[in-house]
Amino acid sequence: MLPREHVEKTRAFLREALPALAFGVILPFWMADWPKEARWLTEPEKEFLTHQYQREVAAKAAARRFTVMEALGDREVLKLCLTYFLWVTGFWGFSYWMPTVLKDVSGWSNSEIGQAFAVAMLVSLVASVATGHSSSKRNEKRWHGAVHMFLAAIGVGASAFTRDPWIFLGFLTLAAVGTYAPLAVWWSYPTTFLSGAAAAGAVGLINSVGNLGGFVGPYLTGWVRQTTGSFAGALLYLATSLAAAGLLILTLRRTPPAR
Repeated sequence: MLPREHVEKTRAFLREALPALAFGVILPFWMADWPKEARWLTEPEKEFLTHQYQREVAAKAAARRFTVMEALGDREVLKLCLTYFLWVTGFWGFSYWMPTVLKDVSGWSNSEIGQAFAVAMLVSLVASVATGHSSSKRNEKRWHGAVHMFLAAIGVGASAFTRDPWIFLGFLTLAAVGTYAPLAVWWSYPTTFLSGAAAAGAVGLINSVGNLGGFVGPYLTGWVRQTTGSFAGALLYLATSLAAAGLLILTLRRTPPAR
């Protein structure tokens, strides 16, 4: 028979995987690619949204038509690349190492760690939906991203000085909200000034450069912990990276006003 610890890890893994598997089956049948395909919209609503999208594309093309190469060299796109790199550095450093840090602080079992993380992820899911709704309602993206980055920096940075497991869990939840919720608005930003092939190329570049942080964050966190014998320095590094991402977001162009 498998050791009890391995059984607990397997159960925790399955609990975290089941919602993703369920939505992976449901979403292709539920979501629509275009307003005209959305069964929950009335015909006037479908027509309005389709015309609204066409007007937005025409407005961006009239303002300036970017080629793919121009988009890849645009200052705003390059700032988005750096911002995403800093964010993903903190994002994956947090996601990869925080369960281990929580276990060191609390001494809880793997099953209890999995349950605690599930609660934090549930809170971040609610925050993501609220962030997307608020951003759309106010037609604002920068502050909706930056404020969450600052919250993540506070959560990760404060956890470096916390030894009480319940307080640590509170900061962990704050960090989860801060690192995940901005995804609700992030990828809509490049399309506020780019469209077509230029937007696709820019999004590919931003994603490619940013995801290098998926290696840097976890690697440096582990290296600092091995070198110093503590996670404190690594957590402060991740917090700094997230705070820098928030500051960079505020230097981006303001979202064009809604028509």
